[in-house]
Amino acid sequence: MASNKKYWKSVEELDTKSSIVDTLKQNEFVEEIPTDEFLGNKENLETSSTTRRDFLKYVGFTTAAASLAACEGPVVKSIPYVIKPDDIIPGVAEYYATTMANGFDFANILVKVREGRPIKIEPNKDANGSTNARVQASVLSLYDSLRLKGPKANGLEISWADADSQIISKLNEVKEAGLPIAVLTGTCASPSTKKLINNLGETFGNVNHVVYDAVSESAALDAFEALYGTRALPDYNLEKAAVIVSIGADFLGDWQGGGFDAGYSKSRVPANGKMSRHIQFESNMTLTGANADKRFMVKPSEQNLALIKLYQAVVKGIASREATPLNDAVQKAAAQIKAAGSKAVVVTGIQDKNAQLLALAINQAINSEVIDVVTTRNVRKGNDAAVAQLIADMNAGKIGAVIINNSNPVYSLPNSNEFVEGLKKVTLSVACSMQDNETANAVQYALATPHYLESWGDAVIKKGQYSLMQPTIKPLFNTRQFQDTLLTWTGSTSTYYDFLKESWNTEVLEGKSWNQALHDGVFTVDIQEEEAFISEVNIDAAGSELAKVKGSDFELSLYTKTGLGDGQMANNPWLQELPDPITRTSWDNYLTMSKADAEALGVINHNVANGALNGSLVEMSVNGISEVLPVLIQPGQAKGSLGLALGYGRKQGLKSEMQTGKNAYQFYKEFNNHQPDVTLKLVEGEHEFACVQLHNTLMGRGDIIKETTIDDYNNVDSKEWNVVPVVSLDHNEVEATSVDLWEAFDRSVGHHFNLSIDLNACTGCGACVVACHAENNVPVVGKEEIRKSRDMHWLRIDRYYSHEEDFAGDNELKDNGTGVIGYKDTMAALEDPSENPSVAFQPVMCQHCNHAPCETVCPVAATSHGRQGQNQMAYNRCVGTRYCANNCPYKVRRFNWFNYPNNSEFDYNMNDDLGKMVLNPDVTVRSRGVMEKCSMCIQMTQATILKAKKEGRPVNTNEFETACSNACTNGAMVFGDVNKHEDTVASLAKDKRAYHLLEHVGTKPNVVYHVKVRNTQEA
Repeated sequence: MASNKKYWKSVEELDTKSSIVDTLKQNEFVEEIPTDEFLGNKENLETSSTTRRDFLKYVGFTTAAASLAACEGPVVKSIPYVIKPDDIIPGVAEYYATTMANGFDFANILVKVREGRPIKIEPNKDANGSTNARVQASVLSLYDSLRLKGPKANGLEISWADADSQIISKLNEVKEAGLPIAVLTGTCASPSTKKLINNLGETFGNVNHVVYDAVSESAALDAFEALYGTRALPDYNLEKAAVIVSIGADFLGDWQGGGFDAGYSKSRVPANGKMSRHIQFESNMTLTGANADKRFMVKPSEQNLALIKLYQAVVKGIASREATPLNDAVQKAAAQIKAAGSKAVVVTGIQDKNAQLLALAINQAINSEVIDVVTTRNVRKGNDAAVAQLIADMNAGKIGAVIINNSNPVYSLPNSNEFVEGLKKVTLSVACSMQDNETANAVQYALATPHYLESWGDAVIKKGQYSLMQPTIKPLFNTRQFQDTLLTWTGSTSTYYDFLKESWNTEVLEGKSWNQALHDGVFTVDIQEEEAFISEVNIDAAGSELAKVKGSDFELSLYTKTGLGDGQMANNPWLQELPDPITRTSWDNYLTMSKADAEALGVINHNVANGALNGSLVEMSVNGISEVLPVLIQPGQAKGSLGLALGYGRKQGLKSEMQTGKNAYQFYKEFNNHQPDVTLKLVEGEHEFACVQLHNTLMGRGDIIKETTIDDYNNVDSKEWNVVPVVSLDHNEVEATSVDLWEAFDRSVGHHFNLSIDLNACTGCGACVVACHAENNVPVVGKEEIRKSRDMHWLRIDRYYSHEEDFAGDNELKDNGTGVIGYKDTMAALEDPSENPSVAFQPVMCQHCNHAPCETVCPVAATSHGRQGQNQMAYNRCVGTRYCANNCPYKVRRFNWFNYPNNSEFDYNMNDDLGKMVLNPDVTVRSRGVMEKCSMCIQMTQATILKAKKEGRPVNTNEFETACSNACTNGAMVFGDVNKHEDTVASLAKDKRAYHLLEHVGTKPNVVYHVKVRNTQEA
């Protein structure tokens, strides 16, 4: 029988009118626990007034209540399909082949789509596609909340019908006036788009298509056209090269459109005892120079002299006997070119037609097999002379209308003011733009265009290879493609899709299937063998003209970073946060300067109390234009030369956090990347850099970066150049790899994953870093947090300089240090890199140790080891003690200081609903207070296993991949199952170059590195 007796806890409860009793019914606590005072946002954490006594009082009252703000998970509301689409299986990714062609970057790619959302870019390897950091990050630009969302007229929103009506009326007005129409675009590799521009001319009279590249290769195009009769760029298969001589060409960066790194890396990995020899002459320390076997520092004006001397030595057989370092270097390079014969190649980045002619003439003289002058590239088509003429004609009133597409000349033109003035003098100015950028705000009509992932299109990146572009999502905004706009203006009722399909069926496919071409993403047409047409060009006269270029005390080299490129993706936080591979600095551009010049000017770089890097400011004047810039002292910078990255300093259409750096295009006079007559003046103030790597050199870290020469690799036992560390066991020295700290498990059953990283193939490009960001929902933290060493990258690429000429010299100097004082002085000296250091890049992520020191110290078992070799993280178990980070010898764990999503302090992609569409639903978005790090993409490995299981088959050879290995088309990163002997990684793990980081610690990692081999052989 139930009891009706009433029990009460206090006298207060007997008063039925008590407000306290009523409150208790609604809330466990009469007074709300003020958790925000000590667990709130960033400001509260730094300025909290809560005393230790108060804190303990709250915790003692109830730990759960005090921890509520940190432990409550967000509620995510999902709407299920009422009627599921036939082609979508929830939870299963779809992949679509398409093409990126934004005028600066061109790539054949695959797009990973989840439930209608593109979330990741991968290279289309079946089409020889490769991706750089910008291509990988381009998916995030699709979800840019500041995109141009519809058509505008004079800054005000307008309907498409009204915009078309007004524009067509003005085009007819221009036609009646007999004035030409200028169509200004970035490099257009689309044959169907060119047809539509021609159709515009047939409708409205004289249409002049002007191609403008913000970063010009016009000099190389002019030279190739003069010599071979076609305005295009040659292709270079560096895999065939035995000797590569580069004079100012950053061919592992964006030189002539980039994409040469995969072939280069194949020639750099020792095979059959051979590898290519790479010699670099340059001013800035570039990605290419950092990978060279021999690097010579020369000022920009001296690059001209080096090229002339090389031409004379190789082609003319004239060997100058000057006793100068430059002449000696050139003569040695010439001897190696002659010895290699047709297996050699010479490239140059000097933006001078005469210099480009000399390089082509050298390759022609040695009959180089590396350069391909028949199957040419269409990735740069800009014409500097045509652009200059257009601006002059606009200001002279000779142009009736200007239609701009895929270009931002108001920002990137060095004479931008003249262009803006010219726009005011034309009857009609239109910009078809995805971004609400500088040009969109300077014209009469700004027409919103879709992202390439919302678009149809085609491109011929390389002669004979036709690529298709297809939409992977419906347009997010009220946008319309430039091609559909041209069709509308010319009175056609056809859509661009219909036009494109018809063009391909009649002119490209040769009766083959359109659907198959769309599935593959590419269609290759056989090119008939043909002899390259060679014109008679006076190369000697070109050399004479080049010799007239004069130098000055200070000379400026303008370059593009692997992150921002030409600047059109400046509103992409993944790229802003990507550290520069050389300076390891993000969120900035800066003036790079040699140590000698910095000391002469009184310029300094120093570390402040929290370890962050600060530097001096200078006022730089070039051609009458002045700008105050921060200076970063750069080892390997030629004395008398300065470097400055293009692509920064944009203001319009960007979030305030992304408005960083200074616009270097203002110094880009006559589209020349080398500018003489630079003056510098030290000014007051200091600049704050966001640098993620503050140690300067290898400093004797010989067990982290191992290197040898090709001679030793071929002729010396590997135990001498790939030394296995020894430890003491029972008072005897034994190899560290033979000792186990714990009892080992049998790992021969089932899958066991390894990641192989070849230091010879890694060029430091950073594509893997962005791919990891995209796949694993890694947050962007911004400049201030990076300055506090709180970057969240799961994968970093360490860059090491040497103090001596090579790393072996560093190790020898360290070993010879004697006594406490002597050793201290030696190590201090080693922190100062040499004037022209050797450089090595090393990707580092969680090493997934089989004997992981992190696992043994976690008090809540949040990190544990899986049967497949992966060190796993259970985020909901982690309480953020950070014991694991303290115990990790590789320093690859990241503590999540804040809730980065939905946090106005971190206004990046995770702070708005549009940006969150890029998130991978297979990976948890981590909350504040937990540790996170590389998972070896466990979601990808498990998906591969489940796919094979579903199809009733074993996993195929080399089917396993991670985000980083998939993005690396250089072959530097290879992932797989070492228990599956057919997988490439199984043989790589046993290679004589294979080693593990810090082997003497006994962690037994599942990440395998390969000793870097340098080619020091000279002819």
